[in-house]
Amino acid sequence: MSYTDEVEPRTLLVQHLREKLARWARSSAATPATAGLHGACGRPQRESCSMLAVQADGCEITTIEGLARDGQLHPVQQAFHDNHALQCGFCTPGMIMQAIDLLADDPDPDERTVRQGLEGNLCRCTGYQNIVRAVQDAAHRLKPAAEREREAVGGGE
Repeated sequence: MSYTDEVEPRTLLVQHLREKLARWARSSAATPATAGLHGACGRPQRESCSMLAVQADGCEITTIEGLARDGQLHPVQQAFHDNHALQCGFCTPGMIMQAIDLLADDPDPDERTVRQGLEGNLCRCTGYQNIVRAVQDAAHRLKPAAEREREAVGGGE
């Protein structure tokens, strides 16, 4: 979807996404009071909670709601669900968005790579094991079917 809107110059992007567009930013739990402190925004760029809405002019912004297609969860969302990588939900949007970026850069990450790729996102509920497992499961799900079949019969190289 494309939106054109007028915003006050001092409005934060997270406020505009939530209050005007009824969308959550990459960090669904961040508020201006905790701006930049939670580490849940995912991609290591300017966080929506510390970026002015006017700075997003002309940019493409993907929120957690924008991932599902035709009523189907994105493979990363589904992997998080299937691997019980959801606890309180505070970090989940940022973890999922960061995992998508990580998998775009490295479609077959090992455990260490996943942990390093998500290290800026804080989860206070888990030991991260299910989250790491979910990201690796998502990597498998995102591979083309032919590649998955080759691996299944032992001809992956």
